[in-house]
Amino acid sequence: MSLESQLNIEELNRGLEKLTPKQIVEWVFDLKKKTIITTNFRPYEVAILHLIAKENPSIKVIWCDTGYNTPQTYKHAEELIETLNLNVHLYVPKQTVGHRNQILGLPSIEDPKHEVFTEQVKLEPFRRAMEEHQPEVWFTNLRKGQTAYRDSIGVLSFSKDGVLKVSPFYNWSDEDLDAYLSKQGLPNEFKYFDPTKVESNRECGLHI
Repeated sequence: MSLESQLNIEELNRGLEKLTPKQIVEWVFDLKKKTIITTNFRPYEVAILHLIAKENPSIKVIWCDTGYNTPQTYKHAEELIETLNLNVHLYVPKQTVGHRNQILGLPSIEDPKHEVFTEQVKLEPFRRAMEEHQPEVWFTNLRKGQTAYRDSIGVLSFSKDGVLKVSPFYNWSDEDLDAYLSKQGLPNEFKYFDPTKVESNRECGLHI
């Protein structure tokens, strides 16, 4: 029986709103389901990586690297992988950036080619990762206030494939996370670029 048929999401979200991110993570691991976390090392990702790796150091960390990250993001990623001892599984597009630049370029979001671009650099590598690892639970750092879609879900939601998505910091603000990072002595990095979104309040396609 799938988790989607077992869990009452609306009822659970009402209860989980009262818990801390740490308590939410502990509740998830008590489910004893096949669990992963995805990351792109964007701003504030370090908080969820730190929290979850502390609770379960061997958890698989899925990084789908578009190939268009800033030098600062790559440096930040390497720092976190080392200091948090992350069990990273890296997925990259099947075509190099150099090759794509010659035949597709970096299309704007209004360009019809942007859909093909997004499929190549983000959706296909992500599907490949999910097919390989077959998770039942997926930790992600979605937060309320990021996009209209994200405002409509809760701590728990389901992917279109029936994977339980868990966002422990869903109700936290940037200021809350700043305080967490300061308390834990963790670095953050804001020079981040997602070529499939461009605008920070635009959904990237993985979560809808």
